[in-house]
Amino acid sequence: MMENTVGFIGGGNMSRAIAGGLLDNGFETTRISIAEPLVAQRQLLGESLPGIFVSADNAEVVARSECLVLSVKPQVLAAVCKDLAGAVQASKPLIISIAAGPRIDDIDSWLGGGNAVVRVMPNQPALLGKGISGIYANRKTNAAQMAAATEILSTVGPVVAVPNEVDIDAVTAVSGSGPAYFYLLIDMIAKTGIELGLDESASNRLAVETALGAATLAQQSGESMDTLISRVRSPGGTTAAALDELEARGVRDIFAAALTAARDRATELADAAHQTARD
Repeated sequence: MMENTVGFIGGGNMSRAIAGGLLDNGFETTRISIAEPLVAQRQLLGESLPGIFVSADNAEVVARSECLVLSVKPQVLAAVCKDLAGAVQASKPLIISIAAGPRIDDIDSWLGGGNAVVRVMPNQPALLGKGISGIYANRKTNAAQMAAATEILSTVGPVVAVPNEVDIDAVTAVSGSGPAYFYLLIDMIAKTGIELGLDESASNRLAVETALGAATLAQQSGESMDTLISRVRSPGGTTAAALDELEARGVRDIFAAALTAARDRATELADAAHQTARD
């Protein structure tokens, strides 16, 4: 485990998850700081992560941190960064943004410029240590800093580096928003099972456990999705009937359009953040 100190601006669920992941991996409590403006949230952080430093003062956390995780809502990130610019320029921590949308150049500019900035897109299962994150760093970020950012995020799941910042928008569409697609599919399967005569409890459990088992097999088998499908799909059987119906209704085109819409929206949010900062 690295020796850096890590601070978080914003004490929400993702900060709590990453800080908890660090602690679970042997990180010392004395090297974790979280800035959070809400009294009740600070109390919750102190109770759930005993021993860490919690403060209402963002600048105080910046001064304590060699790696600074920006974990605030995208719409307030510009204002938060501008308020922190002086403190960041004084100590020059590695900046790790997990905010969806705002681009590295804008974040760097809001913080006064010349900063090593890493942009990360985690996803909701990180709350259970089962997430996955896409990561991209600017040219001011050296190899040791990139390794530190990767190690921090890897405490809540695998980390995938992408070669271009624009790819983070695709990561947002695939894995950032991705859990919702699977929740929707589980919900549709469970509700249809009820319509087909199953009781609610049984149908929900069958849908959730099937999704979990299929994902685990897909992860561990090393086989392609086509191969795994072929092992379930028998010619003229029930799975073939279901998949033929999905194909006839254009399910692949529907999902492609949905993910493209998510990617495009991520790009729009980044453009809006850039324009807002200029106004």
